[in-house]
Amino acid sequence: MSDRPSNEEAQARRMRRRFRKGVFIVPSLFTTANIFCGFFSVMESLAGVRDLSIGNLVLATEHFDRAAINIGFAALFDFLDGRIARLTGATSEFGLELDSIADVLSFGIAPALLAYTWGYGHAPGLHKLAWAVSFMFVICGALRLARFNVQARQPKPNLPPKNPKVDRKAFVGLPIPMAASLIAAIAHFSPAPVAHSRGFQLSAMGWAFTVDGRTYSVALLLLVAFLSFLMVSTLRYSSFKGVGARNYHPRIVILVLALVVLLIWFYSQWSLLIIVTTYVAHGLVGKLWSLVKWRRSHSADHAELELDEEGNV
Repeated sequence: MSDRPSNEEAQARRMRRRFRKGVFIVPSLFTTANIFCGFFSVMESLAGVRDLSIGNLVLATEHFDRAAINIGFAALFDFLDGRIARLTGATSEFGLELDSIADVLSFGIAPALLAYTWGYGHAPGLHKLAWAVSFMFVICGALRLARFNVQARQPKPNLPPKNPKVDRKAFVGLPIPMAASLIAAIAHFSPAPVAHSRGFQLSAMGWAFTVDGRTYSVALLLLVAFLSFLMVSTLRYSSFKGVGARNYHPRIVILVLALVVLLIWFYSQWSLLIIVTTYVAHGLVGKLWSLVKWRRSHSADHAELELDEEGNV
């Protein structure tokens, strides 16, 4: 008998190889969609500036809103390409590099340009500072991605026990898609150009005060600078890699996803702003809570040491 595989076996092997190649292409398609949304957002921001220069505030508002929405879609495609690549085992060096380039465009350049054109770029006396802050956001996002790629390539056995990458359930520093999503969520919540807005009133504890366009621009400027700092910080942010049908009942996962989709569909402005703000804030809250716990434990240890010293006297 011949050891040669039959025609059916050879054809089955070719089909498996083709299927394997197709599996590797799928995450790259989502990454390409991510790049398209980032480029679309940049073009919409530029179109908003054009309409703003001729005094058409209505069209400019629509363009800025679409720019923010496309950053949100880019974040969705970025989440899907990473999740699909892990589920199918189709992760590769090429995909990692392509994803990083896509993230610099969609979550670095696009939100920095949106914040500048829609937010603080046209505020009187803030032009140079606004330019510098937007550039700082881009470079900090690039540094955040470079640090993540370097840590992701480190072999697990050679890592020290307390290296942040050992804990795969947490990111070190604010992920750049979430920093970009917060800027996009604020722009989607109030897409009218900030410099041309009449401001709004706030009231709390019986006090009422008006926030004009310049004050709003300064607040956005400080927020973008703070997000830049969070991206290069060592704060821990949950990666949600443990969330899924394997860890929770499928019906619970489906119900939660359906609820989130419905909230975003019918109340996108409020729901997106609340979700992204909560994620950005939870890293800060977690750090403050760990400091409080450390101080309490340190005080308790110090008190026990003093009692021991008094007892030994």
